[in-house]
Amino acid sequence: MSDLLELSLPTGTDLAAVRSALRDHALTSGMTARRVELLVLAVNEAVTNVLDHGGEGGRLVARAGDRGMVVEILDEGGTLLPEHLRRLPAPNPTRGMGLFIIRSVCDRVDLDHPGGHSRLRLYMDYAGPIAH
Repeated sequence: MSDLLELSLPTGTDLAAVRSALRDHALTSGMTARRVELLVLAVNEAVTNVLDHGGEGGRLVARAGDRGMVVEILDEGGTLLPEHLRRLPAPNPTRGMGLFIIRSVCDRVDLDHPGGHSRLRLYMDYAGPIAH
């Protein structure tokens, strides 16, 4: 198995295919099934944000390491800011829970802006307690 999964995320990307590819990659890397599903949930939320709000597509890179996986989601048109990550969802929201879910299930979440794009890095250990 390769330690690297790379996917292009053009507008109209099939989210089911992204989830399936990531799930297979994480399971074969040694991550527990429960944590795989949490990672897939978080990545689904991040990719949905890229496709719904970024407007220019993006790229996903998942790297398997010694202790866990890092999944980078690059939003080529997005303007995700640190305050977006810290924001709590409104009471009884019908939308706007994605970043809260990402922060809640991942062991660590980083945001930077290479080349003027938004890039989230989602960290998930192979085993261990659910974050937060």
